[in-house]
Order: sequence, then C-alpha cells, then structure tokens
Amino acid sequence: MKSVIGISLGAAAQDFDFRTTLLGQPLRVRRIGTDGDDAVAARRLAYWDRRAAAIGIGAGPDARSVGATTGGAELAATLKHAPCTTGDHLAEIYLEWALRHVQADLGRYFDNALVLFFSGVANRKLASAMAEFTPNLFFADPLLQLGVPKLLTSLDALSLYATGSHYVAGWAPKRLPSTALLERWTDHVLRQAMKKATVIVAPVHELDRFGTEELAGKTIVTATVNDARLEAFREKGVAMVVDASPVVQGHVLGHELLDAMILAATGKAPGTLYDDDYLELIQTLDARPRVLYPNGYQRKNRFAFVIHPLSQEYFKKVKPIEMLSKVSPPLLMDSLEKAMAYAPPFVYSKIEGIRSPTGAEAEGWLISVGGTPREIMSHPPEFTYRRLLAAAEMARKLGAQIMGLGAFTKVVGDAGATVARRATLPITTGNSYSASGALWAAHDALLRLRLVEPPKGDERVKFKAMVVGATGAIGSACARLLVRAAEEVTLVSPETAKLLALQESILRQTPDAKIVLSAKADTHVAEMDMIVTATSGAGKKVLDIMKVKPGCVITDVARPLDLSPEDVAKRPDVLVIESGEIQLPGQVKMKNIGLPPGVAYACLAETIVLALEGRFENFTVGRAIEWEKVREIYKLGLKHGMKLAAISGVNGVITERDIARVRRLALAARKRQGEAASAPAARPKRRAKAAEAPAPEPAARPAAKNGARTRRAPAAPAAKQPALNGAARRARVRSEPVA
Repeated sequence: MKSVIGISLGAAAQDFDFRTTLLGQPLRVRRIGTDGDDAVAARRLAYWDRRAAAIGIGAGPDARSVGATTGGAELAATLKHAPCTTGDHLAEIYLEWALRHVQADLGRYFDNALVLFFSGVANRKLASAMAEFTPNLFFADPLLQLGVPKLLTSLDALSLYATGSHYVAGWAPKRLPSTALLERWTDHVLRQAMKKATVIVAPVHELDRFGTEELAGKTIVTATVNDARLEAFREKGVAMVVDASPVVQGHVLGHELLDAMILAATGKAPGTLYDDDYLELIQTLDARPRVLYPNGYQRKNRFAFVIHPLSQEYFKKVKPIEMLSKVSPPLLMDSLEKAMAYAPPFVYSKIEGIRSPTGAEAEGWLISVGGTPREIMSHPPEFTYRRLLAAAEMARKLGAQIMGLGAFTKVVGDAGATVARRATLPITTGNSYSASGALWAAHDALLRLRLVEPPKGDERVKFKAMVVGATGAIGSACARLLVRAAEEVTLVSPETAKLLALQESILRQTPDAKIVLSAKADTHVAEMDMIVTATSGAGKKVLDIMKVKPGCVITDVARPLDLSPEDVAKRPDVLVIESGEIQLPGQVKMKNIGLPPGVAYACLAETIVLALEGRFENFTVGRAIEWEKVREIYKLGLKHGMKLAAISGVNGVITERDIARVRRLALAARKRQGEAASAPAARPKRRAKAAEAPAPEPAARPAAKNGARTRRAPAAPAAKQPALNGAARRARVRSEPVA
C-alpha cells in the first residue's frame, strides 16, 4: 500500500488519515499540519521524503495566495526522492469548474456581480472565467502583497501589475514614515471593498479575521472548507460558499493532496499529467466541488429602476432648493425644470428587504433622471436615450442584474427597444405587469361593487368594457385579455388603421370575442361597466366623465393621469382607480415614492419579479406587448408573493366604506335614470301632445363582429385576490411625486 502525505502549515487539529483505492492502487492518505511552523514542516518533509509515494505541499497560508510565509516551490526544492506537487493546476480546474457549475445550475448567478479577489495573480484563470459573466472585478493584490491602499479594477490592470508595469508595483510601503498607519489604512480599504462586494474569492484561512460586517450575505469562493470553518461562516452570516475542494471518504481534500494521490496511483512524475488524465481521474473519483449554504438556501439578486419627477412639485422637496422654491417666481421654477433635465442620474433610494416565499431575495436601487414629462417630451428621443444609458451604466457599477424603466422613460421613442440594444444590462419597461395589474385591480373593484352578476363556471362575466388607448402597448394587452372575460369590449383609439389591425389580431386569437371599435370614447362611454384608460396623451382629456354610467369602474393606467382630481370629484357615483399597485413581499425598506410602505407601481414590481426569478433578460420592450407575457408575469408574481395592494384613487386608498358609498350613490343614480326614462309613459292621456311625442331613440351603434361561442379561458386574475391587509389600508402620502 502506497502512502500519500500532505504537509500543510495549517492547523494540526485538522489532520486525518484514511485508506482508499484509486485506479486499482490501494493508498493510505494522511494530512499533517504544522501549525504554521516552517521548521516543523521542513522536518516532516525530510522524514517522508524516502517513505512516501507522493507528497502534496500546501502552505497555509496557501502557496498560491498572498501573504504566504513559505512558498510550496521552496519547500519542494528540499525534497530529493519523493515526487511532490502543490496542486496548482488541479486547483485551477476545480475553481473554474465550481464557478461554471454555479452559474449554470443556479441560473446566471454571477451576472454583473461585484467580485473581489484577494489575489488576482494567483487566480488569473478564474478571473478570466468570471469576466465572462461580469465586468465588475476588483483585485486586492497591491493591498495584500505590497501594502499599497489601491485596488486593481480590470484584467488589463492586473496583467500590468503581474509584469511589474503597473505604477503601484514600484511603491514600497517602507518608504513611508509610518508603516503601522499604512497597514491600518490598507486594512480599512480592504474591509470597505469586502462590504461592497457580492462575491469574495479568497483562501479560506485569509477570511478568519473578518466578521459579520464584512461577510454577512456574501458568496465566498474558496477551497478546503471543513466543518469548523463552515460553522464559523454560519455565525458570520455568509449566504453561500462555493468550495472547490472535493470530499473523499468524508474528508475535505486540498488540491495538493488530491494531486499527490493521482501521482501515486498513476506512478507518473510531476508535470507529466495532462488535462485528459485529469478528466479521466476526476470522473473516476466522482470528486465534485461543493455548494454550501451555512444559513439555509439564500439568493439575493439585484435590480435597478429608473424614475423621474412628474412635475415641478418634486423639486420643492429637494433640500438644497426647498426654501428657494417657496418664494421663487414661476419663471425661475421653469428654468430649474429645464436645467434638471440635463442633470446626471443619481441614486434616489436603495430598496432592501424584499423576500419571496421561495426563499429568494432581491435588493435594488431607484435611479432618478431629472426630466419631467414636459421636458422629456420636448426633446428628441436621443436626448432621453443618453440619460437612460448613463443610468444603466450606473446600475451596472452598482451590481444590478436587470433595469426597469418607469413612467415616461418607457414611452419615449421606441419604448425601450433602443435602450435595450445599447445598454449593458437587460431592460424591461414593466408594461406587462402594468397591464396585468390594471386588469387585476379593475376586475376586483368591479366584483366588490356588486353591480354586475358574478361569473358562473366558464361563462364570461356579463359586463361591457372599454379600453381607451387600445392601440398602445398597455392598452392592446389589456384588450387581448379583457375579451376573454367580458361579454363585449369597445376599443377606442384615433388611429383607425391600427384599430382595425388590432381587431383582426384579437379575433384570430379569440374568435368568439365581441368587439366594438370607436375613434372617440364618448360615443359609447355611457354603456360601459368598466373602462381602462391607457393613453400617452400627457394630461389631455380622453373622455367626458359626466357621460359615464353610474357605478362604472375606471382604471387610469396613464402617467400623468388621464382624469384629474377635479373630474373625479364630479362623479362620486363612479369608482376611479389608479391602475393596479402591488404589495411587495417581505419587510421592504425604501424612500417614499408616493405610495404606502411596501407598495410599488406595477412596472417596478415587474422588474422585482424578474430579479427574484433570476430572469435577467429583455422581458418587455417595444410598443407591442405579448399578452402571453402579461399572463406569465402575473403567475410569476403570485409565485413570489406579490399581492394586489389596496385599491387607490386620486385621494389615496379606497376603503370598503368608499366602495359602499359609490355603490349606494350608483344605485340611487340608476334608479333616478330609470324613473326619468319611464316618466312619459305614466302621464295621463289628456296630455295628448306630450304623449304623442316619440321618445328619443338611442344612438345607433356599429354592429360588432361575433363568431360562434366556444369554451373560453378563465377570467382575469381577480379570483385569487386576498383580503386587504391593515398596512395597505393606510392613507398614502402624496408629497413625493416621483414615478
């Protein structure tokens, strides 16, 4: 039986001894730690030089890491008989294998991660592989090798540093008057870099001196993580450990010891093993890298979302100009509004605490661009594209893996398509979830008013719906879904040709749909039980609310709103809601965006859902929304704990009392209308002239296309709507008009 020995400068308490068979060769494998004593290590090597079939030399600190007291090559030079190895090449294979395994198995896990390497020189191949997934690489070689408080931020800089060409390589800390001060400074720089990083690549023993502040929530890529160190990582809050060292017969093997086993089993000399040899032997051993979760499964993905001020009122809340804005004439505020449109993007708020029932977590940043809707629409699209691309670059540097566009930034030009092509991050406009949320909220409100008959089985709900702005991105998606739920849908748009094409497309998908087309909403608005307004008219009047049927539910998806508070106040018997807003899962922390705590606009919620799901892709871009994606994002939202928030109107949250009042007023108004309609028939015959006057005929309406009825899809998602929670009932704060 051949003896395979591993000599390590690590702790002797971690020693082990076991027997195994490799390629038919019986082996006795021993690890011998020397507690950091170089002299003891040299004596152990001298003893086993004539006795071992192969020796693995693992300096601890690792021979491949910074700060090594004795290099493996120096120790190997003292041997005269036994073949020896430091396992460097095998370590490269295992580290890269572990990296690619996690990226594939967990679904683009390292996309745009902030990765800190304690030593890029020692992990050059791993760094090159990581660069395929993220450009956010940072190397601490100058800090830990030279004591220079400087991080390298690219592979090119690392290459220059490795050849001595980088300027920090010639700066020796001994030239400074206070080496102790420099050490504290470099330690501070390293700790700050660890706090910002999402992934840390380091030898496991190099992490012993760091605590929760630096390691909590991090992903650690390392090797030889034994039970004691895994427990330490658990106490420090580490989220995931990628251990490139395999386990053989219950023992975690360093790469130098595994390589020595291979040398002993094959009888080959060091340096004569090739990649094909390693491939065959690794598969024979079935020795794989490990993914460990010290605190249970955790995954935190990252997103960014672009917002902008909806009016000049926002600038009055900005601290530097708050007092000035109170006494400024309108001319000055107009000038400020124009100037802010040219301001660079900035982080308005960080969003934390989002946690899905699946265990996935997400954090993100709200990035503000300064243009109001008036300024955005007054400039050519390229003006806004440049600002959105600057925001995308900021999001990339923050580590975001997907970015959403909010409010008017998603309707400019080609509705995000150009930005998606040019940006370094996946882009979504959120319009799919906006459409889903709008219908979710409208359907829920309609049923809670109890003015229409609830559906029976697979029958359509007996109500008439209208979509104003039906040829737009959100409007067309709403139309495609509404025809599956309502008995009749009126599509309104001034774009006649687009309306006709949309009708043809819908009827191909839903042949039994009953559709009415109109260029103006007011033509049929008095007959509608539900109206969805999804225009981009920047505040232009889209319908006469005084003609709306009592008890109608109007969902205003447009931003700015199509209906003003003054218009809404004229019809207390009509329920006007501001689309569907989403209650996010978890204990959400973010600055005020004009909604109750933990509530987000649907377009923002779409970005968060995609982040939780790990779907880093251009999901909703362009003006055409696929209704299948509207349904898909709705289902993904339910999976990750998204709920319809308390329905809100122009004056805040709409309570059950508000809905009861609208119902009461609507019933009274309908009763008066019925009495007025029947009044002429009840008059005495002696008033002949009045009796002979014919009642006015209702306006003729165009015939609707109607195919044979077939079994339809279930109604839109309102059936799964949970009861309102107490937090969502709290009145919203409207002081921060940020979209």
